[in-house]
Amino acid sequence: MKFIELFAGIGAFRLGLERTGHECVWANEWLEKPRSIYGRNFGEQPDGRDIRDVFARDIPDADLLVGGFPCATFSTAGKRTGFSLEDTRGTLAFEMFRLARDKRIPYLLFENVKGLLNHDGGRTFGVILEVLDAMGYDCQWELLDSQNFGVPQHRERVFLIGNLRGSPRPKVFPIGRASRNDDESNQEKQSGRQGFFSDISPTLDAHYYKGGNSRPYVVEQWRRGYFREFKSAGTPTLTANMGLGGHNVPFIRPILDVVRVNKSPNGRMIKDHNDPMYTVTAQDRHGVVIEGENSLAIRKLTPLECERLQGLPDNWTEFYHDGKKVSDSERYERCGRTITISVVEAIGRKLHEFY
Repeated sequence: MKFIELFAGIGAFRLGLERTGHECVWANEWLEKPRSIYGRNFGEQPDGRDIRDVFARDIPDADLLVGGFPCATFSTAGKRTGFSLEDTRGTLAFEMFRLARDKRIPYLLFENVKGLLNHDGGRTFGVILEVLDAMGYDCQWELLDSQNFGVPQHRERVFLIGNLRGSPRPKVFPIGRASRNDDESNQEKQSGRQGFFSDISPTLDAHYYKGGNSRPYVVEQWRRGYFREFKSAGTPTLTANMGLGGHNVPFIRPILDVVRVNKSPNGRMIKDHNDPMYTVTAQDRHGVVIEGENSLAIRKLTPLECERLQGLPDNWTEFYHDGKKVSDSERYERCGRTITISVVEAIGRKLHEFY
């Protein structure tokens, strides 16, 4: 399928769909920094206009329109203003729908936070469905968790496919989880683990970059009953196959709040081995306990680890198009705002089944 990518960011939809044989013919991203990172990786920068200034005549013909419109107004970590006159980010969804309608694009695909489904008692999502229905689109959707698609991160996002009436209706959902081959399943049985990885990371979000007390950590060493930040250059880096053998890391356990270790929240502060990680919110203080023999410690995740948790190629966010290095704070933000690549790939493969 030929597709157009809106709210392109650093190109997650493009990367995942092109890996599965689809072709991007046009993209739009009005923020300069992610647009520059996109240009570095794809050799061309997206159109930089505000989407409200883009019209059907400005874009090429395509089979599919994709985008992850701003989610802060629907997130449980934000103020949940939704469709508001005070915060118009939520209304940008309708700009995407407008272009699909005016260009008569047969299919559309969007992604957003889980909170979109229950925002305002479900009425916000109902409005979206009513608008798309009035425009002639039938819809199907599913809440997908990244940890089921080959990355160790608990990240629930709703994906919706719309098809213009008169176009073949795709059977994309339910996907549920990516399939795994027999060798991988056998490896899990031999190790006695329930999941693909030793443990699951928190959901990455755009607040990771703010630093201070609002940042996730990796716990690596524990001395005399207290946690300390471990800044040694020799600390191990998390990889997608940690826990699958040969890494000298026997246990990786999720920790809820590295800043308030001695406080007792409702529930457990540190989960058991093989439990999924807590979902990170805007207060993002979660981390991972890497437990060695008689030792534990704490450190911040690296930008590289955040890229891997989103399924991005290593160092995808490291440079701008002109070769200048991206700051760590910007890299954290870009990883927090992007879409998990392996989830997009799973959808991309399903799109081939009908088109």
